[in-house]
Amino acid sequence: MKMIHAANYFGEEKRTEVERNEKIDEAVLQIIQTVRQKGDAALLDYAAQFDRANLDQLTVSEGEIQTAIEEVEGSFIEAMTVAKKNIQAFHEAQKEKSWLLHEREGVMLGQQVTPLDRVGIYIPGGKAAYPSTVLMNAIPATIAGVDNIAIATPPQKDGSINRYVLAAANIVGIQTVYKMGGAQAVAAFAYGTETVKQVDKIVGPGNDYVARAKKWVYGDVAIDMIAGPSEICVVADENANAAYVAADLLSQAEHDEAATSICVTTSEAFAEQVKIEVEKQLQTLDRYDIAKQSIEQNGKIIIAQTMNEAFAIVNDIAPEHLQLMIENATDYIQDVKHAGAIFLGDYSPEPLGDYMAGPNHTLPTSGTATFASPLGVYDFQKKSSIIRYSKEAFMKEATFIETIAQTEGLTAHAASISIRKQ
Repeated sequence: MKMIHAANYFGEEKRTEVERNEKIDEAVLQIIQTVRQKGDAALLDYAAQFDRANLDQLTVSEGEIQTAIEEVEGSFIEAMTVAKKNIQAFHEAQKEKSWLLHEREGVMLGQQVTPLDRVGIYIPGGKAAYPSTVLMNAIPATIAGVDNIAIATPPQKDGSINRYVLAAANIVGIQTVYKMGGAQAVAAFAYGTETVKQVDKIVGPGNDYVARAKKWVYGDVAIDMIAGPSEICVVADENANAAYVAADLLSQAEHDEAATSICVTTSEAFAEQVKIEVEKQLQTLDRYDIAKQSIEQNGKIIIAQTMNEAFAIVNDIAPEHLQLMIENATDYIQDVKHAGAIFLGDYSPEPLGDYMAGPNHTLPTSGTATFASPLGVYDFQKKSSIIRYSKEAFMKEATFIETIAQTEGLTAHAASISIRKQ
C-alpha cells in the first residue's frame, strides 16, 4: 500500500472514477440497438457470445427454482432469513405516506405517494455471485408496494443460474428471473422483448458495460445510480486494532481489481502496523490475485496531523463505506459530510452492512456520496402533487396569478385565470 502524508494527498491530482469510456460506449450502444431491433434473438445470441451459454429459453423455470432451493444448504437459508428480517425492519422505517394540508380556507394541498408498477433488478454473475444483493434490492421495492419485480442475471456456461441467487429470489418472493446479463439485459429491461417485459426502473450493480448501459437508457427508464468499483475508507487512531483495520481494507480489495481501500490515521507508527498486517493477511486470501492488484493500484494509508485534517480527507473522498475505528467514534458522526454508509467502532465492520445489519448495501461510489444516497424504499415510490381550490379561495389569488403570468409573457396562462373571474 502507498503511504502518503495529508499534505501530499491534497496536492496530488485526483483520479476521476466516473468518466466517459468511448470504447465501452460504442459497444454498449450497438448492443442496445441490436436488442431493440431483434429482441429475444439478440439476447440468445449475446448469451452464446459473452456467457458461452446456449439457451433454449430466457426465463428460469419453476423447476429450476425448486431444484436450487433443494440444493442449497439449510445454514444458508437460515442466514438469509435472518438477514431478510433485519433488512425489512430497517426499510419499513423509510416508507413514505401520502398527506394532505388544509391550512388555508378553501384550499386543499397534498402529496400522493405511489409505487412504481414494474422494476428490473440486475444481479451480477461474473467474478462472484451476490444473493445478498437480491435481498437488498427486492425488499425495499416490495415494501414500497411494487407489484412486478423481475431479476436479470447472467447464465453459467451450462445455461443454469447460480442456485444461491435463485434461492434468494424465492426467499423474497420473486418468481420472474431472466437468464441475461451485461448491457443486453439493461436494454431488454428498458425497451422490452418478446419475453422480457419493459420496466419503469432498473436497479442493481454491474460491470462497466452494465453501468454505461444504465446511463444510456436513463430517461427512457429510471435507474438507481451508476455504480463504480467498491470503496472503503477506515479512519483509525493509534489505539485501533491494526489487524482489524487490515482485514476490513482487504474485504473490499477482494471485490475487484479496481476497488479502493484507504486508511486515514493520525499515527505514523500505526500506519506501518497496518501496512505490515495487510501484506500478511493478503497471503491467506482465496482471491489473492484480485486483492493484491487492488491494494497495489489503489490502496493508500494517509497520515493526517489531526482528526480535523483526517475528516477533511474523508469528506474529500466521499467514500462508499466509511469506518470510524477511533475512540468515542459516535462523537465524530457530525464531522462526516459525505459517505454512503458509516460504521462505528471495532465490531461494526463493513461486511456487517453488506449482509446482515439492515441498511442497504447498494451505495453511492466514486465520490457521488456528495449528492447521492443509499438505495431505499424511496427509490421505488414516486410522488404526485394534489391541488384543490374552492371558488372563493381561487378569487383571492387570481389577480396575483395573472400578474405573474403576464410578466412572463404567457398570456394564455393569464387567460385561463381571467376567464374564471367573469
